[in-house]
Amino acid sequence: MSETKYRYGIIGTGIPWREEGSSGFGMANAHYPNMMKNGRAELVAISELLDARAERFQATHGTDVPNYHSYTEMLAEESLDIVSICTWPHLHAEMTIAAANAGVKAIYCEKPMAISWGDCKKMKAAADENGVILCFNHQRRHIKLFQEVRRAVQDGEIGDLVQIEAECGNMYDWGTHWLDMMFFYNNDDPAEWVIGQINSQTENKIFGAIMEDQAVLNFKWRNGVRGYMATGDLAKIGAVHRLIGKEGVIEVLNERSYRILGKGIGEWKHIEVPQGDWSDLALAANDVVRALDEPGYKPLISADNAIQSTEVIFATYRSSQIHGRVDLPLAYEGNGYLDLVNAGVIGPDTK
Repeated sequence: MSETKYRYGIIGTGIPWREEGSSGFGMANAHYPNMMKNGRAELVAISELLDARAERFQATHGTDVPNYHSYTEMLAEESLDIVSICTWPHLHAEMTIAAANAGVKAIYCEKPMAISWGDCKKMKAAADENGVILCFNHQRRHIKLFQEVRRAVQDGEIGDLVQIEAECGNMYDWGTHWLDMMFFYNNDDPAEWVIGQINSQTENKIFGAIMEDQAVLNFKWRNGVRGYMATGDLAKIGAVHRLIGKEGVIEVLNERSYRILGKGIGEWKHIEVPQGDWSDLALAANDVVRALDEPGYKPLISADNAIQSTEVIFATYRSSQIHGRVDLPLAYEGNGYLDLVNAGVIGPDTK
């Protein structure tokens, strides 16, 4: 293994979730210790607008590095190899593009990707044009249980895959994880079309981004497998994820257990899958470093994967906007949900 030390910087330290003064998850406080776990990255700078937050971060983690109020100044001055972007979604695009243009080798950005589909495409284009490794924190691809479920499907334990189903609270923030997992189970096959409907009647805002109260979407991958997701408090399918094959069913119950009714199994078989010594976040951070060490290696959390599930989110919004099916690739570069809210079609004032 290479002994190269990579120069590492963080944009947006925040405050850890549920601690006094927190306005989000403060994901820098997870990125940093997990990026340090393999001993290959060295924190050399942070960029945080609020001095109190920067000081709190440094005191918590025992660091003493320069804090730049301007992230563009940090990018210009520090010759960073890796940068974590831990800000709210509406800032992701401008920061990712700036980092890619500044010569950063690998960008590890929080999810969701961005506020509009056009911005998502611009982020990936900037990384591709500059030869930058762009990753998003869909770290659940590194959860051992989900990897075991994927293996079971690939090994034919439920026969040919027919449909994948999921439920969660919302599509944009939490749903970005579950849609990503649905693509993961189906070997990241591209989606072909999306049809969906969304509803919004309350003020539902997470990390500065407004999102729907309820959604239902149906889509088809090119290999013929169908996807179904329901979101909202009343969206219950009886499992976190359900994978239906021609000869059996797998139901994911949580991030450590699933059950299978497969070929040659007469009743549900419950299976527990422990995570192991390294968390999913540590394995995701390690994957970023591995991509730097091994040219051509594509991390599980690569933008190549993230952009496919993200496209389904924005295609669902567009489908609800036009009351019809949306064929992919998605041409509309805006955010159909925000368009509907701004037009007064849906939203808290339209009950």
